[in-house]
Amino acid sequence: MNPVSELAFFAQLVRLGSLAATARELNLTPPAVSKRLAQLEQRLGVRLLNRTTRSISLTAEGETYLVNARRILEEIAELERQVSSSRAEPKGLLRVNAPLGFGRTHVAPAIASFARRHPQVEVQLHLTDRPINLPDDAIDVAIRFGELPDSRLIARRIAVNRRRLCASPDYLAACGTPQAPKDLAQHNCIVLRQNDAAFGLWRFARGKQSESVKVHGRLSTNDGEVALNWALDGQGILMRAEWNLAEHLRSGRLIEVLKDYDTPPADIYAVYLERLNLSAKVSFFIEHLRAFFSQGADWPQV
Repeated sequence: MNPVSELAFFAQLVRLGSLAATARELNLTPPAVSKRLAQLEQRLGVRLLNRTTRSISLTAEGETYLVNARRILEEIAELERQVSSSRAEPKGLLRVNAPLGFGRTHVAPAIASFARRHPQVEVQLHLTDRPINLPDDAIDVAIRFGELPDSRLIARRIAVNRRRLCASPDYLAACGTPQAPKDLAQHNCIVLRQNDAAFGLWRFARGKQSESVKVHGRLSTNDGEVALNWALDGQGILMRAEWNLAEHLRSGRLIEVLKDYDTPPADIYAVYLERLNLSAKVSFFIEHLRAFFSQGADWPQV
């Protein structure tokens, strides 16, 4: 007898209240039920039930076994419900959080496409200028950039992305083009203050060498769109994720600098709590995001 069957048998025996009732339910003889119970007790090395001709009662060990048996059986049933639902058509309320700029430009169109494909899902999109705390907020999926410090969360990469340095042709013509990260100290850098990252500290790597440069400039902001517009206006050098810059780099309105240096990763992730790992609406939405971005985005495919 496998352990799960033993748990189910014992829980059913207690629920029905007698060996005879259990025998009728399982289409067995009362001696067969009695033997099965004796085998279980022998394997465990304890007595689980006190028996009389008319009734049964739990021993202390039987009470402990029953409580945990019911808990384990319920967890197995919930697991099976979740796995089954993951193959079904998603439905219900899906709450999504994303950064302001990226959410407007890319996540909102992806959600519109998802809603057309899955009409039984209601989607609420919350755009914020700072990452939300998933365990404490009513959000199912959060879109985040770069490294994720919270190990309690599950993160699925939906698009690769990197940060680039760029400036307008007018700025570079007037102020010159930096050849190494240390040259940035002599330039006007448009400093973007977001999340809890060190203010104005730009990190670079090439091969096994890495360095950090404290940059300065006349202009700084916590709004990525404002910073981009300043760069387009020739106000300085900007470090920004490539999803935000791709159109302007293609058109020539911005020129990339220090191409040979790597900057901190800015890959895009869908983040959610572990308990939602088998949720149909979450899994379908994340797969939709991956496909949507790989087909229409300006960054490389995952």
